Amino acid sequence: MLSGDIPPNQSIYIKNLNEKVKKEELKRSLYCLFSQYGRILDVVALKTPKLRGQAWVVFSEVTAASNAVRQMQNFPFYDKPMRVQYAKTKSDCVAKADGTFVPREKKKKQEEKAEKKRRAEEAQQSGNANGRNAETNGGPTPPFRQGNQGAREPEAAPNNILFIQNLPHQTTSMMLQVLFQQYPGFREVRMIEAKPGIAFVEFEDDVQSSMAMEALQGFKITPQNPMAIAYAKK
Repeated sequence: MLSGDIPPNQSIYIKNLNEKVKKEELKRSLYCLFSQYGRILDVVALKTPKLRGQAWVVFSEVTAASNAVRQMQNFPFYDKPMRVQYAKTKSDCVAKADGTFVPREKKKKQEEKAEKKRRAEEAQQSGNANGRNAETNGGPTPPFRQGNQGAREPEAAPNNILFIQNLPHQTTSMMLQVLFQQYPGFREVRMIEAKPGIAFVEFEDDVQSSMAMEALQGFKITPQNPMAIAYAKK
């Protein structure tokens, strides 16, 4: 069924996904990729034989889902082009399969309650983060602070390699590749196993790396981890 046959709604259905990717990594990568279009309420991916290679992403806004359907059609994700369309609602068959199915009215109330709770938690986290950063960072790298980063040490001159910090420890090179390969000139991602939380991303030239930096500066792979992007020192 073509996406045009299904009325726009806040859930999208994705198929033709790489079945070899582990469920948790797949869900994190989908969240990471699609959260640039808007706030995500849920990512559903099941490993049952019938539902392999498929997933559902539920946005808080229909406009976000519409942008995602339009922009991500045939996007190469783990070496396979994604097929994206609007879901036939947040598919009841999936809800039943993963044990979360509830009647519509009850479900709406539950979602509203969950949304309020999420907002309260986010507000609390952002309020606490500034006070906690210095103690929790722990490592030799000073916590990233956009305002006074230049005061600590001079920034590297623009070049074709980006230095990424403040990544959640579960980030994989494939997740970063999925994000950065949307921008022209992308070459490769390099991660250092001994130092989780940082990565290098190489582009063909400094103009292309600058475009990617501007687009993804502060992008949150998780709500607590805004990416800190700078030019790598050569």
